[in-house]
Amino acid sequence: MTINEWDERADDWDTNLSTSVYADKAYNELTQAVRLNDQRVFDFGCGTGLLTERLSSGVKEIVALDSSPKMIERLKQKTLPNVFPIANFLTRSVVENNTLLRQKFDLITASSVCAFLPDYEGTLSLLRSLMMPNGVYVQWDWLSTSENTEDGFTERRVKQALTDTGFKNISISQPFEMGVAPDILTVLMAVAK
Repeated sequence: MTINEWDERADDWDTNLSTSVYADKAYNELTQAVRLNDQRVFDFGCGTGLLTERLSSGVKEIVALDSSPKMIERLKQKTLPNVFPIANFLTRSVVENNTLLRQKFDLITASSVCAFLPDYEGTLSLLRSLMMPNGVYVQWDWLSTSENTEDGFTERRVKQALTDTGFKNISISQPFEMGVAPDILTVLMAVAK
């Protein structure tokens, strides 16, 4: 998807029942996997901040980045006091030139964003460089049964990419599904340190 396509979806994103249900389910799974007190969080690919909003009351601060300026505008309208939105792509240059990204993070979340990346492994490497030594990375994407698709990931691909970029203690699950039969999609969740 292009930035313009994400910008076009920004106005209706929060009122779409499926996006809110997805965020609720991802948040519930996250709270079972990670302790969320006094942490510094990076919400990568945050969109309008549905997950960011759910996290904000239980953590120290959140830096929320999305490449869609309109999605970030929607997040800013929520005026969450401990959330610092950034409208940009995640690149080494952005990390080096943005003071919010120079401090390491206890938790990095990537909800339904990695399958859209042109360089998944390269981005994982950059995300890992932003983590505290005992930090946790959590990713949700659509589960795919084929390596040759742009709609999601196989468990094998995610595990290999995380391993290759130096993550440890990797666990991969299929915590929930979305949709209505026969169009049910399974969500893949990866947790790594």
